Amino acid sequence: MAKTKTYAWDPAKYLDSDEAVAAYLDAAIEEDDPAMLAAALGDVARAKGMTEIARETGLGRESLYKALSSDGNPEFGTVQKVVRSLGLKLHISA
Repeated sequence: MAKTKTYAWDPAKYLDSDEAVAAYLDAAIEEDDPAMLAAALGDVARAKGMTEIARETGLGRESLYKALSSDGNPEFGTVQKVVRSLGLKLHISA
């Protein structure tokens, strides 16, 4: 029997439109898990280009990788800078 070859699933490969990014981040927010939201922002940043995000935010690329991982704990200011650099806006609705 032939061996089955598997690959790690990378959500960044599928975040190719503004609508996909918005839906992905909305789903992460609905989970009410800060680590999941940080990781989702990291996936979006990788899809858009982490080097470019780092340049636009003035933050180090490696520190962004660390902060925007499931083990990271980014400051809110970092989240704001990343969201802004992605061309997104945070808003709260009742």
